[in-house]
Amino acid sequence: MTLRIPSPRRSTRDSALRRFFLPVAPGVQGHAPATTHPWHKVLWLTGVDYFSTLGYQPGIALLAAGALSPLATVVLVVVTLAGVVPVYAEVARRSHAGQGSIAMLERLIPGWPGKLFVLALLGFATTDFVITMTLSAADAAQHVVENPLFGSVLHDRLYLTCGLLAALAAVFLRGYGEAIAVAAAVAVPYLMLNAAVICRGFLELYRNPQPFLHWREVLQAHGDHGALLVAAVLVFPRLALGLSGFETGVSVMPLIRNDGASEGSAAGRIRGARRLMLTAALLMSALLLGSSLVTTLLIPTYAYAPGGKASGRALSWLAHLLLGETFGSIYDLSTVVILWFAGASAMAGLLNLLPRYLPRFGMAPQWAQHVRPLVIVLFLVDIAVTWLFDADVEAQGGAYATGVLALLLSAAVAVVIALWKERRRRRASLFCLVAAMLGYTFVDNVITRPEGVVISAAFIAAVIVLSALSRYRRATEMRVEKVEFEDGVSQLLWFAMKDKQVNLVPLRHTDTAGRRDKAQNLRRHYRAHGPMVFLHVELADDTSEFQSILRASVHEEEGDFVIHMHGAVAIANTIAWVSEQLDPIALFLELSQQNPFTQALKYLLWGEGEIGLLVYQILVRYWHSTPEDDVRPLIFLVSE
Repeated sequence: MTLRIPSPRRSTRDSALRRFFLPVAPGVQGHAPATTHPWHKVLWLTGVDYFSTLGYQPGIALLAAGALSPLATVVLVVVTLAGVVPVYAEVARRSHAGQGSIAMLERLIPGWPGKLFVLALLGFATTDFVITMTLSAADAAQHVVENPLFGSVLHDRLYLTCGLLAALAAVFLRGYGEAIAVAAAVAVPYLMLNAAVICRGFLELYRNPQPFLHWREVLQAHGDHGALLVAAVLVFPRLALGLSGFETGVSVMPLIRNDGASEGSAAGRIRGARRLMLTAALLMSALLLGSSLVTTLLIPTYAYAPGGKASGRALSWLAHLLLGETFGSIYDLSTVVILWFAGASAMAGLLNLLPRYLPRFGMAPQWAQHVRPLVIVLFLVDIAVTWLFDADVEAQGGAYATGVLALLLSAAVAVVIALWKERRRRRASLFCLVAAMLGYTFVDNVITRPEGVVISAAFIAAVIVLSALSRYRRATEMRVEKVEFEDGVSQLLWFAMKDKQVNLVPLRHTDTAGRRDKAQNLRRHYRAHGPMVFLHVELADDTSEFQSILRASVHEEEGDFVIHMHGAVAIANTIAWVSEQLDPIALFLELSQQNPFTQALKYLLWGEGEIGLLVYQILVRYWHSTPEDDVRPLIFLVSE
């Protein structure tokens, strides 16, 4: 039998404001969504994040690579199709519940090193998603400001960006469900409009090949084919924004219908996720290649330079130039909608990601399990980042690329480790090459655009510091998730003890003679009446976890009872929980009288410490949180 732990009791006099902000977040409980869909419909939910980069990627590529932009884009496409797609196909096979590469690394690296690594990756993921929201909103605002119909009225890019972020937060405060139909309605027209602009650009080049001839001359000035290949590889990291969207592709896996799979198998979902990511990559590759070529050949340098009319909106500039103001305005409107919706995708990603890890680690307040308080926090972070970068699209590119590349690199490393442990050494070696390429891209991006890693480091530091403070504040919670009994006898004795007036005596030693001597001393010196319940708590292998899943064994011994609790992450918290479950007459706690600072560190890191005082503090905190009358034992602090 499994005994699940009820949530702490709350007062029924909660305010309306509290009830509004603290409903349980839908994704926190880990349940699968009620409705699933074919992979080709879920594709568009990923696409609003992935395809929306067309709104700013060509302009950023032009600014970073100039005439080499099409060649660097070819390298980007090769890395995407030959490296990133296979990596995430492996990730999908191992995390079909949507956890992604972070969960893979958490399983592969246990203990505190794994927790710290996950926190660092959460810092990079927060960078990625937050900058997705701020950069997308800034680029949407740029399209509005530069549009001849709207720009005369809405001309302040910074305040317009903040307004779009406020509207995004308002949507999530109101409630946000699965928006697959809306995503398709946004992404499909946007792709068609981009295809129309690119095709019109190729038609212009066919009619007037002079720009193409001039481009060839510029490339010849760079050297032979080998030199051009080396130059394209060196420039490629600056186009890394075109690799975004794959982590979202894994996170939406629970929405994919598990077609053709047997019961208990996720093969259909995994197959659908792989098709989704490959289809998205092929579509994006074709659009990136076409857009890089037409923008490089048709947009003059002064237009895409910082402050130019095509800055951050290269394809939009071409749409207005080649297809007229009406079509250009339609293109701008579609771009604004998909960029804004990409921000919604990023917000949903963070609202799913942070509650999945931080509360479980004990490294976030309990309100972090709720959507609306997190929305407010993320909105304030978005506003701060927007003001820091002055809503500049190009200025945020480095931070965005840093977050994207860190997640891609972590996925590649996780796949290499997993394959190596599975003894698939040859395949692991191939993925080592992918990891090396992504590592080179990440390092190059850090060197050339250090502001990205500075922003990521700030997010990582904030996550670690706030997590440490939260773990410290929550350390004296009960921290028991559930209890499983070894056998039916243990279960019967457990409930039998609750009906007796017992004395709870936690002990370090487990021998029968020691328990007998302890019982005699307590009855002689403290006049203890009733049966003794001797409790032995054994720590789990990984005490970095926050909540315990206990295994209880109970037996009777000379009229007394003996409980062996296995799997505890903290001894004091387990003793306090057992005390509240059994409602004893008295609780006898031992004091070690060792250095308090050393004991505090042993408690926070390894779940040990000054057990007696800690049990008392945990019980007092629990009693304060439960205003209803409780049976509270007499507590004796006994020197060892």
